[in-house]
Amino acid sequence: MNILMLSDVYFPRVNGVSTSIATFRRELDALGHRVHLIAPAYPGASDDEPGITRVAARYLFADPEDRMMRRGRVLSLTGTLAAQDFDIIHIQTPFIAHHAGVRLSRRLGIPRVETYHTFFEEYLYHYLPWVPSALTRFAARRFSAMQCNDLDGLVVPSTAMAERLRVYGVHVPTRIIPTGVDTLNPAGDGAAFRRDLGIAADRPTLVHVGRIAHEKNIDFLLHMLDRVRREIPEVLLIVAGEGPALRHLKQLGHRLGLDGHLRFVGYLDRRQTLADCYRAADAFVFASRTETQGLVLLEALSLGVPVISTAIMGTRDILTEQGGGALVAEDDLTDYSAKVIALLRDLQLRAKLAAEGPAYAEQWNAAAQARRLAGFYTDIIHHNAATDMEQPAVGSTPH
Repeated sequence: MNILMLSDVYFPRVNGVSTSIATFRRELDALGHRVHLIAPAYPGASDDEPGITRVAARYLFADPEDRMMRRGRVLSLTGTLAAQDFDIIHIQTPFIAHHAGVRLSRRLGIPRVETYHTFFEEYLYHYLPWVPSALTRFAARRFSAMQCNDLDGLVVPSTAMAERLRVYGVHVPTRIIPTGVDTLNPAGDGAAFRRDLGIAADRPTLVHVGRIAHEKNIDFLLHMLDRVRREIPEVLLIVAGEGPALRHLKQLGHRLGLDGHLRFVGYLDRRQTLADCYRAADAFVFASRTETQGLVLLEALSLGVPVISTAIMGTRDILTEQGGGALVAEDDLTDYSAKVIALLRDLQLRAKLAAEGPAYAEQWNAAAQARRLAGFYTDIIHHNAATDMEQPAVGSTPH
């Protein structure tokens, strides 16, 4: 199968969408499919992997980490793309990539699917705080329904997201296909990571990995840390990632008096250092209310790191306390803090959860999810071909 992907974001921009695209491209290629990606060009980025076309993109003042592709540049590739005989277009983001992808689908005469990665209803008001939240939620629902219903098929990473989109009025064929675990280096060295940062081997340490954005609810984790340190004075929280909320979180940590309990370490190399960071943790902590899946939870579990997380939206599909390597906490500081304290004080519980995690995470094997995605492509292609055969020819009279 010959697949054309379009995305408004990809590496070197690090986030869950980039990781998902890279994982599926690799696994689909291993299955014998060809995937070509169109993505923005980033300043200073070089040594790109094969099968990617970088498109000139504009700087975004509101979010300098991202770039906006020029739609005309994407559409100017129509002739080149037509010669490559693609079977289907897979759009990964709802901005320029969506509009250009829909247009290319029509020009090339091939079906289009899209992955709904971001829970915009709970996302926009963080970036438009002067607009009433009821209005941003209404706009997000209408926007999402309009875009999704202009597709031939929709991929969602979790049951909760599929349910929410049905409420919006989305009626296109939808398949729940989470991103498979992009296996990190299993030999990650937590002890070395601690030594490099000057963290004592026996210091109780929590880790959070992810984009540092307002919707990730990291404020909650800092307030949790403030409570936990009253019971466990040596506790430390390591936050790995970058993003628009970084300055705010540093200021919040200072106001709470957490300077000696909080370390921001930036983006980490997925090939080695990120696994080291995970393995440096006694527990991985997570509290996002907007996650459509929660890949970082699966990464932590696959490396044998106990997880403490709320189970909201997409994380509901991952988290279980029935042999799943995790403690599920309420979206409540008292309950969450109590679970963190209990886990840090109980070596046997930590060992039990660490042993459960890797086998549990294997259910989200990347190769298996890629096979499911390829099957969905095939279903959409066949459905569209059958529909085209049923359409009367131009100028004919239907019977």
